[in-house]
Amino acid sequence: SSGINAEYGELGPIEDSILQQLIPSMTGQPVINERLRSVFSLPARFGGLGIQNPVATSDSEYYFSKLMTENLSASELPVFHRNLLSLPARHGGLGIFNPVEIADFEYAGSAVATAPLSRYITEQKTKFDGESLHLLQQELACAKSEMLTTKRKIQTKAEELVRASLPAGEQRFHEERTRRGTSIWVTSLPLKEHNFNLNKQEFWDAMSLRYCLEIEGRPSKCPCGKSNTTEHSLSCPLGGYVQLRHNEVRDLTANLLREAGCRDVSKEPHLLPITGETFRLKSVNTANDARLDVAARGFWSSMDKIYTDVRIFNPLAPTNSAIPLDTALKRHEEEKKRCYNERVLEVEQSSFSPLVFSVTGAMGGEAEKFYRRLALLLATRTNQSYTDTIRYIRQRLAFTLLRTTVISLRGHRGNKLTKTREYKSELIDINLLYNTFNYNLSN
Repeated sequence: SSGINAEYGELGPIEDSILQQLIPSMTGQPVINERLRSVFSLPARFGGLGIQNPVATSDSEYYFSKLMTENLSASELPVFHRNLLSLPARHGGLGIFNPVEIADFEYAGSAVATAPLSRYITEQKTKFDGESLHLLQQELACAKSEMLTTKRKIQTKAEELVRASLPAGEQRFHEERTRRGTSIWVTSLPLKEHNFNLNKQEFWDAMSLRYCLEIEGRPSKCPCGKSNTTEHSLSCPLGGYVQLRHNEVRDLTANLLREAGCRDVSKEPHLLPITGETFRLKSVNTANDARLDVAARGFWSSMDKIYTDVRIFNPLAPTNSAIPLDTALKRHEEEKKRCYNERVLEVEQSSFSPLVFSVTGAMGGEAEKFYRRLALLLATRTNQSYTDTIRYIRQRLAFTLLRTTVISLRGHRGNKLTKTREYKSELIDINLLYNTFNYNLSN
């Protein structure tokens, strides 16, 4: 074999072990000819056993791995990105492992995990009593656990090395993508019924945003007059995309509360008016028309009422990017609490939970507690496991934030010179024409 095999000769002994030990122990034939080896390398649906020849397939595996990573976006990937993308999604990667680098480990891990079973196959042992079967299962479980523990340690070490090699400008992006829940969209099935599907442009933009790549094909100037950078696109109020992002998360939260069986769920409920009450903090919102985003009963206990207020901030904005992500999340939570917590506790006699997110899906501590409780209620009501339910909620939140964020990168923001008065006059003309048409029909 040429190319990668010439440089990495470690794959030859793996194939030798397959030919001399694995296949003979399975077939009872001491010598395997080339034709039979080719048949065994085919997938089971084509009559084989799926025992691929690592020497024969290493070049194609390397080629396709390189092809996949180079076409994630129109931008050429820096060298360090290959190591980053080989990490699991929870460590900020995509799980596109480098077969050359992991071949030896995977072989050793497979040998350890299957050693008890291989021993029984070699000994041609076909009958097991209860004790022997139980012992075999324990050996296999221990071997698998040992392999997974070693694999996690290696992945953690690899993530630390990648983090240290990242440029200073990417450190914050890596902090974002390694937060719990921010990478769940990467590993989710594209189910259309749950709106988990993205078109190719949305997927490319999401990948570019995730890995700090240039998002091409956008105007250089925003209609507001400022440079149309990624940071500006996520914060610019023109087009209503910031409000859309907020409203989508608010509506999703309200719907999930209803699905979980909470009562008296309402969106944008008015708070009780202030009639002489005083508050310890001067920052409390005392306006009589003050409203919060969602209210519901039966969340913490059967008759209590909870108020929530959503805030989604841009972690790339100068006021947020200069501080650690945890600090930014905590700061936004405290701002919401200073504004509403005391009033809700003292006047409404209810509880208040600020639901703070970054546009990339990072969640504040108060929001984590809220959605965990919501998952418990929903799991109990639907008779589903808590693990599946919390994952489902995280998926819906992640895709809601992802879609609205990607839309804000390319969405139309109108013309700076367009006047609202012109639109109103056009609407009036349309209504007059419609009314005149109906009048003529009736007569």
